[in-house]
Amino acid sequence: MADQSDPGEPRGLTVWQVIKSTLAAALGVQSEEARERDFSRGNATTFIIAGFVFTAVFVVVLMGVVWFVINRLT
Repeated sequence: MADQSDPGEPRGLTVWQVIKSTLAAALGVQSEEARERDFSRGNATTFIIAGFVFTAVFVVVLMGVVWFVINRLT
């Protein structure tokens, strides 16, 4: 889907774009186009917060999986 905004008018990123960029960064598969978009239109604070939220969710999910496996084996 092409960006319909005026090129002279900087626009922020949508929540979905921040989520996709955070997940791509976690996996190390960010495209060059998305990276350039993030650096030109993104806000560092938004990505820092998204990174902390992703890390917290990842740790909680990992703890849940370990708890489930341990309780299934006993």
